[in-house]
Amino acid sequence: MASRRTSSPAVAGSRLLFADDAGTVYDHPALLAAVRTGDELIAPPEEPAAAPEGATLCFLPGRRPVGLDPETGAPVVVREVKVGRRRIVPHAVGATLPPGWTRTFLPAAARPSLAAVSSAPILPQWAYTAAALGPDGPVVWALHTDRRAHWSVSSHSTTELPALVERTLAESANPIYRQLARCALEWRCFTAQNTFYARDEGAIPSSSACNASCVGCLSETQEGMPPSSHERILRPPTAAEMAEVALRHLERARGRVFVSFGQGCEGEPLVRWKEILKAVRLVRARLPGAALHANSNGSLPEAVARLADAGLRSWRFSLNSASPDLYAAWYRPRGYGLDDVVRSIRTAKRKGCWVALNLLTFPGVTDREGEVERLCALVSASGADQVQTRPLALDPDVYVALARGRGGGGPAIGVAALVRRLKRARPGLVVGNFSRAPSERGPGPRPRPASRGGRVEAR
Repeated sequence: MASRRTSSPAVAGSRLLFADDAGTVYDHPALLAAVRTGDELIAPPEEPAAAPEGATLCFLPGRRPVGLDPETGAPVVVREVKVGRRRIVPHAVGATLPPGWTRTFLPAAARPSLAAVSSAPILPQWAYTAAALGPDGPVVWALHTDRRAHWSVSSHSTTELPALVERTLAESANPIYRQLARCALEWRCFTAQNTFYARDEGAIPSSSACNASCVGCLSETQEGMPPSSHERILRPPTAAEMAEVALRHLERARGRVFVSFGQGCEGEPLVRWKEILKAVRLVRARLPGAALHANSNGSLPEAVARLADAGLRSWRFSLNSASPDLYAAWYRPRGYGLDDVVRSIRTAKRKGCWVALNLLTFPGVTDREGEVERLCALVSASGADQVQTRPLALDPDVYVALARGRGGGGPAIGVAALVRRLKRARPGLVVGNFSRAPSERGPGPRPRPASRGGRVEAR
């Protein structure tokens, strides 16, 4: 990992954090915080934000914290530190963020020598964010990219939630609710919780299988990787079961109401598109104006067309890059490629659907100049209405190694600059973290002349 010095007043009040073996976090008495972007360790070029409600400090086992000498700005790897009468070998500290926030930098950390690599296991699948101690408490390097209050931490995981879950399970034997109960209580998925709160976006897990094998999959443990952070539904639900959950939510919920087939903690909905098609028709037969949405990898454009024709009018397609090689390296797709995803985006827009891109961001990779250019070209020419910036949850060393030599090159311009460039690429583009209900969508982005005959070239 490379390191570098940059002079910046932004580091002045941000002190380095480190942890002991028990996970107790301390601030360093002398060193300031550094941050990481891709392979580089740098002085923070921008101000951090106060750690928001729901952010959690976490330590990175076996990774040594890297700070900055306040006099020279030189990076310092902390291999030992005195705490009271003890001398400890410290671990680097980062943070995980609540929904609605997008990280801009990674924790600055150094791995041990190869001889001690067993002391630095691959980290669990979380989106580790640079953190430090500011004048008024912990700070994080992140953007508040979606300020919609109905997704706030304070309105989820409330004390009444277990009783709401229990009541729903007593009222319905639908196996989807048993899966959603785990999602809501064990993994604290806000969308799953909404299903029991009967409000806003409701969740419909729809697939136990997938046609991709993403590195560090959140719902299926892979050889050599930590255990998955979630577990998929064991039996794929029937059309009737999915329709029951959808209708119950659409008829009872309040607020910005719609339902979503597919979540990030399951397989790919499109591999079950025929069953979902039946579910959509069942819902539409009773509620012709139902707001139906799907979260997908966009692998099957023809299935997208059939579902859109049946009344599935809102889509969120996930991708980590607009470069085929980097896309394939992380998704490891089976039987499809990035070109198919682009075709699905275009197909959904041609059918009159609202389309969001679920952009899995990673500082120092997604914001490289070449990557930004390709993403902006995709957004501009594809007609996307929204980009949801989601931090990619993976050990930073694993993803940086995977991305090295792949995708668009050039220097990293920063995640904040990436967001600004996306907005300029398609005036009126919505940038946030959550899917929009029909009442929130507005007129959509303004069209602009397409370059190269309107074609999107995946390079």
